[in-house]
Amino acid sequence: MSSDESDLADLRTVADYQFGADAGEALFPPGTPLSISRSTSGRPRQIHAAEERIVTYATDGRFTLGLAGGRRLVAAADAPRNRVVVGSESEPFVRDGKNVFAKFVRDVDEAVRPDDEVAVVHENGDVLGVGRAELAADAMLDFDAGMAVKVRKGAGD
Repeated sequence: MSSDESDLADLRTVADYQFGADAGEALFPPGTPLSISRSTSGRPRQIHAAEERIVTYATDGRFTLGLAGGRRLVAAADAPRNRVVVGSESEPFVRDGKNVFAKFVRDVDEAVRPDDEVAVVHENGDVLGVGRAELAADAMLDFDAGMAVKVRKGAGD
């Protein structure tokens, strides 16, 4: 097994732990060409496919999602797993990379906790952006104020 293959097996395990069962296969499908950039110590850092960033493997051992990674997770899992759903009033703002506020959240994966990586999705299923949850799922649905998701990358950026 090559170094990249070994790393991909480990990265799939981390993805399954962070995002749930089968997330590793969704993010890093076998047989799909992936590019792994490494730190100076040789540790995997950025994982790309077809010039799009899937994830960054942070030094804390967690992934931060790229837009391609968010799309892969959404395509592989039933709604609302790993996502925060918003309506049309939020769509242009999230596409531009603006944050999601609690009063605009229509649905959310009940397992979402603060600091979790999530995809922000329009209620029609389009991925609008990716970012970090600032509130727990129940708070996103209950609150009328406050930031729900700090959007890192919008689909229109």
